[in-house]
Amino acid sequence: MKYLALIYSTPESNPTPNTPEFGEMMGGYKAANEAYAKDGVFLAGEALMPVETATCVRIRDGKTELTDGPFAETKEQLGGFYMFECEDLDAAIKYAKMIPTASHGTIEVRPVMTFDL
Repeated sequence: MKYLALIYSTPESNPTPNTPEFGEMMGGYKAANEAYAKDGVFLAGEALMPVETATCVRIRDGKTELTDGPFAETKEQLGGFYMFECEDLDAAIKYAKMIPTASHGTIEVRPVMTFDL
């Protein structure tokens, strides 16, 4: 089954680039990526540009509305994701725990819905 691990954190909780803490975090991501590849669970994963670059699209009464930034005001922001192919939720959680941002943010793990179309 496919699982999506959504990576949330507050901007101020993330290490500053070009610091030893940032290097340590990136080393953790490299180790996690190597484990995902070795175990054959990695399907996709990307970091996202900052929330300030987002554009929200809504259609209301047949009219398209575009707004800058996120729709909901939240402290934690979506910063990236991984998609895993795992046997079950317990396995997906095992891999989500390897994501370094789990130590200062939140990793939301959700099964991917499939449709017979």
